[in-house]
Amino acid sequence: MSRSTTQKRTTKETAISMKLELDGTGKSTVETGIGFFNHMLEGFAKHGFFDLEVQIRGDLQVDGHHTVEDAGIVLGTAIREALGDKAGIKRYGSCILPMDDALALCAIDLCGRPYFVFDCDFTVEKVGYLDTELVREFFYAVSYSAGMNLHIKMLSGINNHHMIEAMFKAFARALDEATSFDDRIHGVLSTKGSL
Repeated sequence: MSRSTTQKRTTKETAISMKLELDGTGKSTVETGIGFFNHMLEGFAKHGFFDLEVQIRGDLQVDGHHTVEDAGIVLGTAIREALGDKAGIKRYGSCILPMDDALALCAIDLCGRPYFVFDCDFTVEKVGYLDTELVREFFYAVSYSAGMNLHIKMLSGINNHHMIEAMFKAFARALDEATSFDDRIHGVLSTKGSL
């Protein structure tokens, strides 16, 4: 069973094409127009063992907000669609990931109900051409589009590049765990009988 999907979203602000394979090898082709954001999505694919293709044409002459937020909407939708009925998956995933000075925590519940908690204070406005305030907007959009309970907390950190990269990698590893199968699970992991 292939857990993959192709998503397209076009508005007056962005045109996005995305292909996601949950059971991949970590290969990616990413072009968002924002170099550091490309790097983060490539890291997400590599460390989550997801295959990811992303092409975005956004109104970067305005700023990066629409590009980053809409990428989150499309990625969340792709995750939800690729998961299908969620039968047999672990549902929960978590990771505490170090990257030099930075230590990020990410916890996920693929319960079908969106909830988002983000605890991080950046000390600079930009890393490369990515506004740091857009990191929260991206993960918020992923959470709500995927129907995922998502908690991200920066436990410690000094360098904002390391902090953001640790978040994306922790999210990737937590999502890889949550989407993986467990032979002990028959149907969905819920006393309700559905997710």
